[in-house]
Amino acid sequence: MADVEERERGERLDRWLTRLAPEFSRNHLQSLIERGCVTVDGRPQAKAAHKLRAGQRVEVELQPTEESQAFKAEAIALDMAFEDEHLLVVNKPAGLVVHPAAGNWSGTLMNGLLAHHPGAGALPRAGIVHRLDKDTSGLMVVGKTLAAVTALARQIAAREVHREYLALAWGRVESAFVVEQPLRRDPVSRVKMAIAPAGLGKPARTDVFPLGGGEVQGRAVCAVHCVLHTGRTHQIRVHLTHSGHPLLADALYGGAPALGLARQALHAARLSFTHPITGAALALTAPLPQDLAPAWAEIGAAGLPR
Repeated sequence: MADVEERERGERLDRWLTRLAPEFSRNHLQSLIERGCVTVDGRPQAKAAHKLRAGQRVEVELQPTEESQAFKAEAIALDMAFEDEHLLVVNKPAGLVVHPAAGNWSGTLMNGLLAHHPGAGALPRAGIVHRLDKDTSGLMVVGKTLAAVTALARQIAAREVHREYLALAWGRVESAFVVEQPLRRDPVSRVKMAIAPAGLGKPARTDVFPLGGGEVQGRAVCAVHCVLHTGRTHQIRVHLTHSGHPLLADALYGGAPALGLARQALHAARLSFTHPITGAALALTAPLPQDLAPAWAEIGAAGLPR
């Protein structure tokens, strides 16, 4: 609680609050105003741009930020493809966010991992060493001890963790091809990635193999097997779009919906790596999920090669 001084006359309410509670961001303080947590002379004030008058009394009910509460355990059903005392491989469903972030501060894979095993809270990012997009399904490896997390991160950096995907894309692919184009954040849309000009961006390579195809609504559709040599954000989505084959239902990159799909038709189907503690060779596969399997069958595509 504080009173507005003469020198503060005419100042916006949200800006005035940033001096009263500098430990909070202006966005968070604006959200408190919108939620009715701020009163001016005893009356709730819901407008962040409200201009204050000298002598007014402002009271604010400070609440923790959503971000500060994100690192908490939540009981979430997780489909485990493999698990021992050192690591686990989860078959992530489409729609599950991996890390808490703006708009998704709860209900994420990380929240589920914190509830799944007690050691996750002592690990960076609860042991997550790589990620899948929210609407991409399939396999992810997660460390359960610091030794496993460290070793897995080194394997990924050395490109010793092999990731293979199944995808449905627009167009016709008759033979295998390689896309080796560097990627960077799209300079126009910050939620997208883009092919980088020569000398810029991070190296990225995707090998693409045809698995058959057909026609949908008079347009050619193909099933492809993609092998990653790097693991850049949105790599397959950008590389296939660049090659003239955007994924079905990938709205971000111009892929029109078809075959009843409501999310990009991409599935992390195989994950192969050396167990970081035992040295055993692990090769795990995840079947097509319930939304992709009927679409795959409808065009008569082949399965994942052995």
